Amino acid sequence: MPEVAPQVGIVLVSHSVLLADGAADLAAQVSGGTVTVAAAGGTDDGGLGTSAAKVERAVRRADGGAGVLVLADLGSAVLTVRAMLGDLPDVTVTLADAPFVEGAVAATVTAAGGADLTAVAKAAEEAWHARKL
Repeated sequence: MPEVAPQVGIVLVSHSVLLADGAADLAAQVSGGTVTVAAAGGTDDGGLGTSAAKVERAVRRADGGAGVLVLADLGSAVLTVRAMLGDLPDVTVTLADAPFVEGAVAATVTAAGGADLTAVAKAAEEAWHARKL
């Protein structure tokens, strides 16, 4: 049986379960389902907000051995991720300063190509420059 190469995973942190799940679904489909994209949306009781426990579970689920890129939708989601990062010394996690949807798609496509965590983060962050019109 061939050995599977380590791959960068993606975690999408949103205040909304629906937004996180929808963006994760889109990103996973764009990659052809070859990249683990985990959603961490909403609070533990299903409300609007973020949950460090949900983020940690998503990071562990997405960890494919080559690190995990996290994208967050709003400022307090960033704070939740930053607070949680110290609790995961066994996983390499990078928090990208990137647009949520466009960054997720760019990161996932890049990860699907076998890129490392630095290149995946760069692709997400470069999505700020993607014009729509």
